[in-house]
Amino acid sequence: MRNLSIDTDREAATITATSEFDAPIDRVWQLWADPRKLERWWGPPGYPATVTEHDLRPGGRVFYYMTSPDNQRYYGLWNVFTVDAPTGLEVEDAFADENGNVSTELPSPKMQVSLSETEGGTRMVIHSVYPSTEAMEKVLEMGVVEGLKAAMSQIDPILEEMAAA
Repeated sequence: MRNLSIDTDREAATITATSEFDAPIDRVWQLWADPRKLERWWGPPGYPATVTEHDLRPGGRVFYYMTSPDNQRYYGLWNVFTVDAPTGLEVEDAFADENGNVSTELPSPKMQVSLSETEGGTRMVIHSVYPSTEAMEKVLEMGVVEGLKAAMSQIDPILEEMAAA
């Protein structure tokens, strides 16, 4: 991964992660489209993700949980709005309970993923728009930026395995 940057804009209530990978766009798309690849990087180290439902099409949903080192489960889901393989998707990124009910206590941003070809690779932009600055501040306090950096640091080995296969 090259050039990882995570920018927060408190006025716009957005968090944007931008990174570049030495892999073609179709391979980077598989990080989202294949649930077994997604669960290898979506949770930060020490909090592996388990994807139990993966319906990546408009109107579908992706349901998962992350398991902490002390075996606590943290559930999340994506309500899928749009999918434009292999260049992007847009979802509601929500915290949930074990039954897949969206949390009313934690914010649910709209997350847009954009993939574009670069010279020699692919740029991935994950842009999350929160309902308010206060909502964004809540997840910043929870460590979302650090968690995202740690999660994304797990992508290169997956892409390398895919290239070797």
